[in-house]
Amino acid sequence: MKKLSPIFLSGNGTSRFLECPVIQSPLAGVSDQIFRKFVRRWSPKALLFTEMVNAKSLELGHGVEKVIELSEESGPIGVQLFDHRPNSMVDAAIKAESSGAFLIDINMGCPVKKIAKKGGGSALLKEPELAKLIVNKVSKAISIPVTVKIRLGWCEDTSNPVAFALGLQEAGAQLITVHGRTRSQGFSGYANWEAISKIKKSLDIPVIANGDIKNSRDAIQCLEITNADGVMIGRASMGAPWLVGQIDEEIKNQKTFKPPDAKMKVSLCLEHLKLLVSKKGNHGLLIARKHMNWTCRDFEGAYSLRHKLIRASTPKDAIKLLEDELIKFN
Repeated sequence: MKKLSPIFLSGNGTSRFLECPVIQSPLAGVSDQIFRKFVRRWSPKALLFTEMVNAKSLELGHGVEKVIELSEESGPIGVQLFDHRPNSMVDAAIKAESSGAFLIDINMGCPVKKIAKKGGGSALLKEPELAKLIVNKVSKAISIPVTVKIRLGWCEDTSNPVAFALGLQEAGAQLITVHGRTRSQGFSGYANWEAISKIKKSLDIPVIANGDIKNSRDAIQCLEITNADGVMIGRASMGAPWLVGQIDEEIKNQKTFKPPDAKMKVSLCLEHLKLLVSKKGNHGLLIARKHMNWTCRDFEGAYSLRHKLIRASTPKDAIKLLEDELIKFN
């Protein structure tokens, strides 16, 4: 595999370097500030993202909490926006930039129906001229780089991802992340890394490969096939905030990364739970349940612990379960 170089991005007056070729995907309901805190523990220089932000909501004053805390965090953090209205996207991008966003990513790949039916996300794959207009207007309105996340098209019969990506590059995109499926595929089947390779060969700007990258072996194989400049890790990192750091270490240095053992996983769950409860009160337990369910795996007693944690009725009960579990390791 070729040695990956830092990725250079040039905005409308502001340059950026991405030192880490492994990027954490924005994940709805997952990649909040607390989750990013844990990812950053193993990946101090990786590009992380807030949860995807609806430009219209930001315009109305909703979803502001996703961006107002950016300046308090270390390391590069991007804001991914979605909408189909150019002016709303411009306004949202300006707000995100003023909050400390490292870059603005425009989502043109989300397959969720409630987003696509309103013209956002993957619906823009069917509107290449509108997609180019949005990129052009946003890139001219802010000084930080503008990047775009796409899929291979709306469906297999009508997709022309190379032409679409070339249009975005011409409009001012500084980097494109490609998920190797069409919108009609959703997350079914397999990601088409060969198709990402064709896009990479056609563009002058960096290309990030995404889709079916669950570990370092996948990342290395994907990079060899696509010749991409980096990879984006999505669903595989749920419950494994160390994964971005692990893949970065293993593809760069070919050293075996030691992931958290059982005790560290339980300790991580306890810390995550306490932070969520401190920030969101009893609702923090509801959010923590999915994280604890994802993280408490692959060790003796994990199934029983998950079963109890999911049924814990109060934060105090869940905290005691985890603290009692930690005692067993001492």
